[in-house]
Amino acid sequence: MQTQEVYQTYGNMLYFFILKKVKDKEVANDILQNSFLKIHKNLPQLKDAQKVRAWVYQIARNEVANYFDKEAHYASPNDIGVQTNETNMSNCCCFDRFIDELPKSHKEVIQLVYVKGEKQHQVAKSLGLSLPNVKAIIRKSKALLKEQFITCCNYTLNSKGKLVGEVDCAHCE
Repeated sequence: MQTQEVYQTYGNMLYFFILKKVKDKEVANDILQNSFLKIHKNLPQLKDAQKVRAWVYQIARNEVANYFDKEAHYASPNDIGVQTNETNMSNCCCFDRFIDELPKSHKEVIQLVYVKGEKQHQVAKSLGLSLPNVKAIIRKSKALLKEQFITCCNYTLNSKGKLVGEVDCAHCE
């Protein structure tokens, strides 16, 4: 079996498999290319041609894992917002006020998860809620907070639905 045959048979499926994992077309293309470089290099060592599909997908999974490992080394959680031009909302003048204006149950969940850093399942257990309920509260709270940032501070949403922009808050000026 030749690399070209493997590419023609599995290339598109593999690309969409990778894209589903990384959610970025350029990164998916890079990972696909790296995967096929390894496939080409190691194809002569494949002992059982019947297992080529599993072998190809395993190489792609490893490349995806390598990508995420590499990203974790280069970007600390504090740097991610700066690198992507996303706004760090905890530095915003109105952040605490917006949190305080959330309904009591929402405020408690948001503070436990995002301010104190507890895991969602721990919060669900300590508050006597189901995990899906905690996730729904977080989703609703984020939507409310986004709306407040857009209305009060004149932020905008980027194509991924993240708040971006500079503070232009009538309340704080």
